[in-house]
Amino acid sequence: QVQLVESGGGLVQAGGSLRLSCAASERTFTNYHMGWFRQAPGKEREFVAAISSVRYITYYADSVKGRCTISRDDAKNTVYLNMNSLKPEDTATYYCACTTRATIKGDEYDYWGQGTQVTVSS
Repeated sequence: QVQLVESGGGLVQAGGSLRLSCAASERTFTNYHMGWFRQAPGKEREFVAAISSVRYITYYADSVKGRCTISRDDAKNTVYLNMNSLKPEDTATYYCACTTRATIKGDEYDYWGQGTQVTVSS
């Protein structure tokens, strides 16, 4: 069982920045492909970004490409999501998840955090 704990969410004005963190309990963190997803009220969960294990290949949703950067620190069992030029439509609960498969499909992720709220005011 992998436990994931997100942090770093908050209220920010449009155009601002936030850095989300996700700490994993698993010592084999390096084996996991990590992803960030978000869900806004009344909307389906959507993929935001992912980073593979080993080669650190990154993937981004078109909606955040150029504004977000995903990274990981395997020594700290932590994955990050740096978000810049935030927009009100980025408002959502952001979830960290992990899987042993190289995928961006949420249904293929095995473990999920509890989420951290990001609110962007206009």
